[in-house]
Amino acid sequence: MPEAPIVEATDQGVVLRTAGHTLRIDMLTEGIARVRKYPGDTPPRSWLIRYGFFRDEWPPVRTDVQQSDDTVTLTTKHMTFSIGAQTGALALHNAAGDELLKEYEPAMAGPKPGMRLRFALPPDRKFFGLGDQTRERIEHRGTKGDLWVRNVKSYIPIPFVLASDGVGLLMNTTHRTWFDLGATSPEWFGFEAEDATLDYFVLVGKSPKDLLVHYTDLTGRPPMPPKWALGLWFICRTQADAREFMDDCSALRAHDIPCDAISLEPGWMAKNYDFSIDKDWHPDRFPIPNYAKTGRHNFFPAARRMGFKPGLWLCCDYDLSFEEERRLGAAAETPDEEASAFAEGHEIDEHFEHDRRLDTLTRPDQAWFEHLKQFVDQGAEWFKQDGANQVINHPDRLYGNGMRDDEMHNLNPLLYSKQMYLGFKEHTGRRPFAFTVSGWAGLQRWTGTWTGDTGGEEGPLGAVLNLSLSGHGMSTCDMEVTTREGIHFGLLLPWAQLNSWNYWRHPWYQGKELQKVFTDYTRLRYRLLPYLYGIAWEAHTYSTPMLRAMPLEFPDDPECNTLIRQYMFGPALLVGAFTDRVYLPAGEWFDFWTGERYTGPKWVEPQIPADRGGPLLVRAGAIIPMGQVMNYVDEKPDDQLTIHIFAGADGTFTLYEDNGSDFSYQRGARRTTEIRHTTVDGALTIELAAGDGTFDGAVQRRSLTFVVHGIAQPQSIELDGTKAQWTWDEATATATVAAGERPVDQATTLVVRS
Repeated sequence: MPEAPIVEATDQGVVLRTAGHTLRIDMLTEGIARVRKYPGDTPPRSWLIRYGFFRDEWPPVRTDVQQSDDTVTLTTKHMTFSIGAQTGALALHNAAGDELLKEYEPAMAGPKPGMRLRFALPPDRKFFGLGDQTRERIEHRGTKGDLWVRNVKSYIPIPFVLASDGVGLLMNTTHRTWFDLGATSPEWFGFEAEDATLDYFVLVGKSPKDLLVHYTDLTGRPPMPPKWALGLWFICRTQADAREFMDDCSALRAHDIPCDAISLEPGWMAKNYDFSIDKDWHPDRFPIPNYAKTGRHNFFPAARRMGFKPGLWLCCDYDLSFEEERRLGAAAETPDEEASAFAEGHEIDEHFEHDRRLDTLTRPDQAWFEHLKQFVDQGAEWFKQDGANQVINHPDRLYGNGMRDDEMHNLNPLLYSKQMYLGFKEHTGRRPFAFTVSGWAGLQRWTGTWTGDTGGEEGPLGAVLNLSLSGHGMSTCDMEVTTREGIHFGLLLPWAQLNSWNYWRHPWYQGKELQKVFTDYTRLRYRLLPYLYGIAWEAHTYSTPMLRAMPLEFPDDPECNTLIRQYMFGPALLVGAFTDRVYLPAGEWFDFWTGERYTGPKWVEPQIPADRGGPLLVRAGAIIPMGQVMNYVDEKPDDQLTIHIFAGADGTFTLYEDNGSDFSYQRGARRTTEIRHTTVDGALTIELAAGDGTFDGAVQRRSLTFVVHGIAQPQSIELDGTKAQWTWDEATATATVAAGERPVDQATTLVVRS
């Protein structure tokens, strides 16, 4: 008869000890639990926790532990774990008593040969998440694959899956992890990894949005981007020199194409693809004398005076673990003789060229960002962190912290993004916008991403949708500027990037029609900045990403589970990409281009004007604040605001403002303005609250215009209790009220009676 386990209650949960293994469950919040199973009594280290990618400090949770001869139960407000006292078999129920998880077979603890976790698979469960590891689907039931950072194929795999019935699983590992979501058998789903110990988090919530809140409680909220990052980004061709760079700046301004960020590709370096910390400007393309490498006397400050934020392409093969250990206040670890030998110049097989590079390029006492400070001082505002060697396997590599590549490979991109973000912040005091291609769980806290060398068409669309269901929304692609469809998609993403890697991709070489399409979309984007900045604040504060795959916004509509050619851009806008046909969930919808009105749920084929590239619809109840067209962020004060109200449902929106550039908003230097509209007995009431808060540079008075869509012709309109004048457009059923200039600390009420 097997020896009875020892059961111990802890401050956070329960521990079951047997002769060979320990099962530990910690309740971190009422909706988050950590489950570990490991040999012996001492839990192994989590590198994701050690390096701050997963949170490890939590306030106490009210937990009830009950024990009988057969079962140990562990209960919080939202979940109950049942553990077989003799077997350790685990099951999970929500507060309503619904079974969410039940082990299909005993979990393997690892680390040898590895960990394995399998749960019974309910017949109706759907799966979402897993990051950018496939671009063919967003619902993953019946599939299997592996989570490993790879060039093009899987840039950002994330070991996080959320289920349609209110449970999510996050694997606490950086090892290569295999998932099987009912592909091998319809009876079970699970995860496994070689040489890893079983360690995972269970999340319980009522909706996918709830699960993302829990996920970002664990891994961190997305940062508030600098406001300029929401404008257009333009990346010059690889062979550009200083003059061509400035000519591109001038051309963008001359063609009245709004743009904020502009950068150089690898050709800026004296040595192409220079991985070292001794890189310098190409002497022929960028002949900058030493006296001009600081201060106002080179071409980067000239671009900044034109309103641009310059950037530089980077590749990195540095051992970032030394700096990570240093930030912890500890020397880099050398847990065995082999690691110590590596630090002294470990010999590696001749085949492994990149591994030798790691040893020779790294200065253990110097952070990677240190050598970039000179370029920041010369005017660089950001760096494009190319995949380069991040996406290459290094099976014989040993890092300064003692880790091998099988555990460091997926972690390294996180270290790169974190150290880039913190390095820039600490050096300048300004908000960084890190920009990379690869990552793992928790990357949303540090960086924006693009979908790598895969263009700007349907494939990248699948990537950004899967990332949005995995906690990361600040994503984009290399916009396809040669088609209306590519422009439409590329400029309706959280951030918009045109990689003009050769002359023929410049907007002004696309012909009159396409150039106009590109310019019109870019101007629309800049007019939408008040809306975009508001949903960026929502993502930072509440975790709901700017771009939302349809199941995230409409979890109760099964038709949305497989939609891969459309998404919500914030709460208001439905974007159809590379399609003429979109699905509208229940409710009223408006065609943004034509004003036509639809009632869902149903599929529609909206009329797309010849100078547009795809469907764009607005949800009834939406509030969309829009500003004026400008060539770059902060070219003009935010003293003009047009508020678009879409009738058919009640709605709210928070207009968010700060100085757009530093971290003073964290100390309260910000302003929020609540906007809401309700309809009662045929009277639509729009309330613009007084602005709450202020900051340096905040406008104190603002010219307001209200545009009300989807109503019958008004009989009367009152502005703050006084009869107002308005114009009426019969074709689009919109009423426009120019409210004039008003103090921002004064509430405004508009009542429309039709």
